[in-house]
Amino acid sequence: MLAGLIFFLAFASSQVRANSVTPFFELPKAGLSASELAVLYLDGDKQSEAIARYYSAQRGIPASQIIPVDFDPSQTVVSAGEFAVQKAILDSRLGDNVQALALAWPQPYRVDCMSISAAFAAGYDVAYCATGCKKTRSVAYYHSGSTAPFTDFNIRPTMMLAASSLAEGFSLVDRGVSADDSLPIGSAFLLNTSDKNRSVRHVFFDEVKRAFDHQLDIQVLNRNAIKDQQDILFYFTGAKSVSYLDSLSFLPGAMADHLTSKGGQLTDSPQMSALRWLEAGATGSYGSAVEPCNFVQKFPNPVIAMWHYLSGATLIEAYWKSVQMPGQGNFIGEPLASPFNGYRLKKTTSGIRVYSPLLRRGLYRVTSVDGFSALALPDFGNNSLSKRARYQQTQRVSNARPYIEIRPPYRTRYRIERISTSGTH
Repeated sequence: MLAGLIFFLAFASSQVRANSVTPFFELPKAGLSASELAVLYLDGDKQSEAIARYYSAQRGIPASQIIPVDFDPSQTVVSAGEFAVQKAILDSRLGDNVQALALAWPQPYRVDCMSISAAFAAGYDVAYCATGCKKTRSVAYYHSGSTAPFTDFNIRPTMMLAASSLAEGFSLVDRGVSADDSLPIGSAFLLNTSDKNRSVRHVFFDEVKRAFDHQLDIQVLNRNAIKDQQDILFYFTGAKSVSYLDSLSFLPGAMADHLTSKGGQLTDSPQMSALRWLEAGATGSYGSAVEPCNFVQKFPNPVIAMWHYLSGATLIEAYWKSVQMPGQGNFIGEPLASPFNGYRLKKTTSGIRVYSPLLRRGLYRVTSVDGFSALALPDFGNNSLSKRARYQQTQRVSNARPYIEIRPPYRTRYRIERISTSGTH
């Protein structure tokens, strides 16, 4: 929540100087952290390792969670047997704290009949495959409220930190990091194209408009592409290939994908690779590595993806939670990007109001601790600190009161915990 802290430092210098304190607000956990992610790279592939190490350095991922795997980088498909060996070695190196994975390569992108991101997430299982137009196994993680998928569901959501060059990889990482806590105000484009077989997600578009029109500029359009648009945060469409990508400007953290059969064949797709979205400036995308047919359950549901993202989830969590049957599709992008995981403060005559997407309707406990520097960010769960609590109260967040209010005298650090969702309607 660095952005929120920086904003408050400027605010505090002129507004709260008389209290000689700069409060820091710790909000409820809404998404995965760097300590819960492992980054895999292809052993012997310099570009893969360089991107993995650059990403880990930018995110502060522990060195023990930067792990090589032994796949041939010239191959697009890994056999189930070869994958099983590498997966077993990997699992033996991962602690239970690791909840998700990033793969720092664009190929291989498939494990026999599964996408490689799904195979690493859930393990290779033919129940996630289909020959012909058939549905596949669903995942319990779909649209869940979990912030610990491995602990709760024995699934480690996996995203390919994929790039066609070192420069593209570094740029992707930088966009993801810069997105954090930015609370952007952008546009969402949902296109119902003339390709009706690939525009089946149009059934969700009206609900997107109803749900998020108060937060974003929602554009539901009957056309094949958009051109010369700025500040794009979401772009969902259906087409073999998307025109005018070079004329678009995406905000850091943007999601964009096109429903088609082979977008997840990242390096040799006969259609448009999902990598083209990242090269155009998006931070995350999705595409099928194996023919899925056009079941909406096998592609991101825009309502669910946007809801989780706008509520503070990371990119990997929001995208994964939006696909009910992910076994044939690859998630690509910068996993930890989280534009809506911050807060903003407003000074009033009575105190300070804390606004954040993380503060959904419900009852919250607000606790403070005195005597510590806000910049030190001590571990609030430590028992020795808990004994020094000076202030505690409960407050309700509702549609009419979408904030937590703190009144003077101000303390150094506040923790805000969600304790109930009852009675919020």
